[in-house]
Amino acid sequence: MGAASGSDRALTGKVVAVPEARQLDVLAGLLERRGATALRCPLIDILDSPDEGSVVAWIERLVGTPTDLVVFYTGEGIRRLLGFANRAKVDAAFVAALARTPKLTRGPKPKRALVELGLTPEHTAAEPTTEGLVATARTIEIPLQRVAIQLYSAEQDRSLVEHFARRGAAVDCVAPYVYASASDDERVAALIGELAAGKVDAIAFTSKSQVQRLVELARKRRLEGALQTGLARTKVAAIGPVVAAELAKDGFRVDAMPDESYSMKPLVTSLCELLGPRG
Repeated sequence: MGAASGSDRALTGKVVAVPEARQLDVLAGLLERRGATALRCPLIDILDSPDEGSVVAWIERLVGTPTDLVVFYTGEGIRRLLGFANRAKVDAAFVAALARTPKLTRGPKPKRALVELGLTPEHTAAEPTTEGLVATARTIEIPLQRVAIQLYSAEQDRSLVEHFARRGAAVDCVAPYVYASASDDERVAALIGELAAGKVDAIAFTSKSQVQRLVELARKRRLEGALQTGLARTKVAAIGPVVAAELAKDGFRVDAMPDESYSMKPLVTSLCELLGPRG
């Protein structure tokens, strides 16, 4: 799902819902340049962790304590950590600690964030999922006494943490950002109504939290049937397998997803291929 589209205006006349928040204008612009009408409805915003002290303490431990492996789930996490380090005036020491510590990343986004710092991960997950991280961690045979992990949520799946704990490692976790609702409930309910009414050709999800927010609001407002109808008649695009798995968990199909590079441009390309002119 995702070969390059041959038309620069392949989405002309199509309405694409955009639940992205942080890079809303970037994704909307990519769609609009291909002729689409972008229906902006940011479902989730990302904020720094309110517990600045614990995040800075994690950074200082990474700087001051020998660590056998540091794991990054997200590029957002790396950039947020760097922001905390900048404000604490330990950014140079933080980057130096990352340079000397073996790194394991999930997917292309954390790898890209490290490259921005002039660094390269020594290990990349076989698949950009927690299961992929665990599978790759099993191939790291060196003794692991201390492992530092950047989480994307304090409540996320802990199977990777449990894997390292079973190996006898002391595991030090940090969640440097939190999610906040970016659209009010009325706007999200209106989006569900537009999906159910067939007014939207496609919706492009870029994070699992967007799917969760939509489903939670539908349950809260007793709009589950409308959401099921809407996503059944609307083409659904996912930026990568983590988002696709979340949609599948809730019983929704995925019509378009990039084959390899799980980022916005390939996501738009996959939509162009799906919705663009045939032949």
